[in-house]
Amino acid sequence: MSEAIRARFLVIASFAADALALGAHWIYDPERIRREFGRIEDLVDPRPPTYHPHRRRGEFTHYGDQALVLLRSLAEQGGFAEEPFSRSWRALFRNYTGYLDGATRKTLENLAAGKPPAAAGSDSEDLGGAARIAPLVFALRDRPGELLSAARRQTALTHNHPQAVAAAGLLARLGREALGGTRPSEALARMAEDPEIEPVFRRWIREGLASASQETLPAVLGFGQDCRVASAFPATVHLIARWEEDPVRGLIENVMAGGDSAARGLAAGMVFGAWKGPEAVDGRWVPGMKAEPEIRELLEAIERGRPR
Repeated sequence: MSEAIRARFLVIASFAADALALGAHWIYDPERIRREFGRIEDLVDPRPPTYHPHRRRGEFTHYGDQALVLLRSLAEQGGFAEEPFSRSWRALFRNYTGYLDGATRKTLENLAAGKPPAAAGSDSEDLGGAARIAPLVFALRDRPGELLSAARRQTALTHNHPQAVAAAGLLARLGREALGGTRPSEALARMAEDPEIEPVFRRWIREGLASASQETLPAVLGFGQDCRVASAFPATVHLIARWEEDPVRGLIENVMAGGDSAARGLAAGMVFGAWKGPEAVDGRWVPGMKAEPEIRELLEAIERGRPR
């Protein structure tokens, strides 16, 4: 399978994982998920009460919507530009019918107060800001230094917490290495021994790798189902390490584990897509995404504009 195909699917699989998570997103009781939805193997509508009452199957959570804004900005600007992305991101929420999380509300408040984009980001330590970077990995995959900088900067625009920013850089590196043909678990094992990576992240990577022999539900419960990098990052490492050869099941198990499955899914889906290409997604998910035609058009536009 060509790298070009896998590059497209690192984006497509990331969006598909978010769409798959939509129905049960932020339900923290796995038994409730099973009771209300059964086993979620395809895109489903959210059911009340929900954080996404105006969403329907095939649409995205607020994370996926922001990733789509990033993809559009990359196509329009021919690369990552902070101020145009920030303007487009802000415009998304002017008449938004989806959920506004704390990071979004605080960033919008700071922008409204006149702070420049580079200084307006919230202090949120949630993984959501870092998890939306698949479009950057696609667009900047041949420019690793620029990719790492852009991944960190785009995250800081809304999640200006050191751990959120650092997580973005590590996920970008992991996605790029998987795209280059390195088995994700092997790339993670090397990262766990890299002295240039912060000790706390090396510990989280080792813990996530060590949990690969566990079933996903107890592993995620052990790390924490919540949005914080401290919980969601090692849980994402678990998903990648355990399911790198069966990513479709991995993304399903992620949803069934509950909590912030959308952020974990965006990140894991990106790595799975980079590693496995079309095999990273169920054949029903991609055509079920309402934005799928636009996503493919934007990927083509970015590809046409990439330097050769």
